[in-house]
Amino acid sequence: MILRAFGETFVTLFVITDPIGNAPIFVAITRNLTPRERQRAALRAVVAAGALIIGFAVFGEIVLRYLHVSLGSLSIAGGLLLMLVALEMLRGSDFPGGESGEAEDVALVPLATPLVAGPGAIATSIVLWRAHPGAGGHVAVIAAIIAAVGGVGVALIVAERVTRATSPAILSFLT
Repeated sequence: MILRAFGETFVTLFVITDPIGNAPIFVAITRNLTPRERQRAALRAVVAAGALIIGFAVFGEIVLRYLHVSLGSLSIAGGLLLMLVALEMLRGSDFPGGESGEAEDVALVPLATPLVAGPGAIATSIVLWRAHPGAGGHVAVIAAIIAAVGGVGVALIVAERVTRATSPAILSFLT
């Protein structure tokens, strides 16, 4: 039962947080940072995303009930938010790491949320917390959240190291 809860939560959140898909985005929005700053941004993003997902897993249902918001409404609103962020990035306006020349802190927004800890991960963590009651189930869900977000951290650090060994022209082509 506990192993099933861990496996279900880990696989679901690993797919939703999309470490491989977020790696090129991470490289693109941190291209103006030094390697050390990129590593710090990756670590801060992973810690913030993990804390956010765990916080919503534990307290999300209470908060949503207090606000009279259904899980479906949260998912729809979050999807619309992601669409707006994506449209802004496609247009190039308000794109972190863009042409402005000034350094921006991209670790929390858009990296930690909404890219890693987006509405899908938040809603899923609430549902999985509810689906696996009891202390053992809750511990398994929290451990799986930590493992899934840790996988994102590994992907971001690997992406950062790959940028050091890749020419800027190839990076520009890939991102």
